[in-house]
Amino acid sequence: MLTGILLALMAGSLVSVQNLFNNKVNAAANSHTTTALVLGMGFMASLGMGLLFEGADLLSWKPMPVWFWFSGLLGIGVVTCVVKGVRLLGPSYGTTIVMASQLLCALWWDSAGWFGLEQVPFTPQKAIGVAALLAGILLFKSKPKENKQLREVRHELS
Repeated sequence: MLTGILLALMAGSLVSVQNLFNNKVNAAANSHTTTALVLGMGFMASLGMGLLFEGADLLSWKPMPVWFWFSGLLGIGVVTCVVKGVRLLGPSYGTTIVMASQLLCALWWDSAGWFGLEQVPFTPQKAIGVAALLAGILLFKSKPKENKQLREVRHELS
């Protein structure tokens, strides 16, 4: 379990850094170019690492539904939406909403048992967790009211 937690923490960190890098690439190129670059480089790196670590087993797959093969196409939507969202909202707020959306959708799919997942009941604790998550996003973005005296001091200093 600890390994899973560490891998999940590392993935979250990597996603955040990737979002920042993608945002910088997007400033120099359009979002479709950024998406092609990100996914193309990811393909080349994955293929190389797969061949290095798995060898010929890389190309031996178990039977699966045909529609699973199209999951890579979802990556186009993911990268494009994240790049544009981060550009419009800023890295912290954009990433917060992306991760909250991931959690909410995963909870929904778990609760419904979709995509071959084992159905996990939606409990009051999960409802409280969702409410806390949404409240956290609202608190994260809300701006504190500025004290009138502090505003005057700032004005005098500038």
